[in-house]
Amino acid sequence: MKLLLAIALIFGYIVGLRVIEPAIDRIGERKAVHPVRIKYIVKTLKIGLTAGFFMALLFLMGLGYSQVHVFLSSMFAVIGVALFAQWSILSNITASLVIFFGFPYRVGDFVKVADKDEDISGIIEEIGLFHVIIRRGDDWVTYPNTLILQKAVIKQLPPKPEPEPEPAAGGDTIPAP
Repeated sequence: MKLLLAIALIFGYIVGLRVIEPAIDRIGERKAVHPVRIKYIVKTLKIGLTAGFFMALLFLMGLGYSQVHVFLSSMFAVIGVALFAQWSILSNITASLVIFFGFPYRVGDFVKVADKDEDISGIIEEIGLFHVIIRRGDDWVTYPNTLILQKAVIKQLPPKPEPEPEPAAGGDTIPAP
């Protein structure tokens, strides 16, 4: 019975790996997401599926909850101590997944982030795994994914370029030599 369940679990894992990429590709195309961003999301979801597969396989092989629990708690304690100062990295990756599925703005949109300390408005150039890059004139602003989810983001029309002054009527221009 365990062998059949293990085969079913392996089959489900392989099918899951094959289904994730086309499904995320379709969602990404429908939302007009950059292909590099789609690859980030697919890779993150495949890592999560693989971790879940191995945990299910360990339980299926007969390792008791207490054995797996001791191993996982020890492993997470070591990882937790090692990454304690880096918790923002994990939250930015999580925010990246939320942005992929629910962020209403796309690359190329002109946005303004409601920040009381500084005017952060410009064109979204890239939405990465850790941050959003906003071009503001000649400057580039790197804004963390977690903060862009916490602040209000306003989609605006891009500012119109100022028209060039027209020469005055009556020939007041100086002819070129």
